[in-house]
Amino acid sequence: MFYLDPTYFLVIIGMVISLAASSYVKNTFNKYDKFHSKKAVTGTDAAKYILQSQQIHDVGVQQISGDLTDNYNSQKKLLSLSQATANSTSVAAIGVAAHECGHAVQDAQNYFPLKLRAAIVPVANFGSAAAMPLIIVGVLLSWNSFLINLGIAAFSLALLFQLVTLPVEFNASKRALTILSDGGLLTEEEVPMARKVLFAAALTYVAAAFATFLQLLRLVLLFGNNRRND
Repeated sequence: MFYLDPTYFLVIIGMVISLAASSYVKNTFNKYDKFHSKKAVTGTDAAKYILQSQQIHDVGVQQISGDLTDNYNSQKKLLSLSQATANSTSVAAIGVAAHECGHAVQDAQNYFPLKLRAAIVPVANFGSAAAMPLIIVGVLLSWNSFLINLGIAAFSLALLFQLVTLPVEFNASKRALTILSDGGLLTEEEVPMARKVLFAAALTYVAAAFATFLQLLRLVLLFGNNRRND
C-alpha cells in the first residue's frame, strides 16, 4: 500500500521542481536564441575557436540530433552539439557551446571533480538500478534490514553523483563566461545574455539533485526504520 503513502508527495514535489527548471531553461534559451551574435559565428564555429584558443587539439566536434542534447564525452574526446546549437549564430547557442567546451578544458587540465564524476558514473548507475529490487526483496523476506538498508545505500549513490555534478557544471559555465568575455566571440553586451542562459541550465542540475534527495528521503521514511506493518 506504499503507493498511497503520503510520502509520495515528495516525489511529486521533485517532479514539479524538475519540470519547472526544464521549462525555465527552454524558455530562457528560446528567448536568447532570437538574439544573433554580431560576429555571426555558429555554435560549431565557436566550439572550434574555443578549443583552438585553449590549445586543445585532440577533441572532435560533431552535430547530433535533438534539442539541448549538447554534451562532452571525456572518454571519446568528443564534443557533441545539438542541431539547435551547432548551426545557430544566436547568443544562446554560443553560450551552450562554450559551456561544453568548458568541460573539455576541465578534462585537459585534469579537473578533479570531473574525473571523480566519471569514476562514479558506473557505480551510481548500478546503485540506481539495484536499489528498489534490493528493498523489495528485503520487504518480501520479512523486512530483512540488511537488504533494505543496502538498497537505500545503493540509491544514495545517485544523490552522490548529482552532488558531484554540481561543481562540475558550475565550473564549466564559469570557464565558458571567462572565455566569452575576452571579446573573441561575443560583444560586451551579449555576454550577460549568455550568462543568463548558462544560469538557467545550471538550475536544472540543482533541481535534479534536490529531486533525487527527496526520493532518497522518501525511501528512508518508508523503509529506513525497517518496521513491519502488521
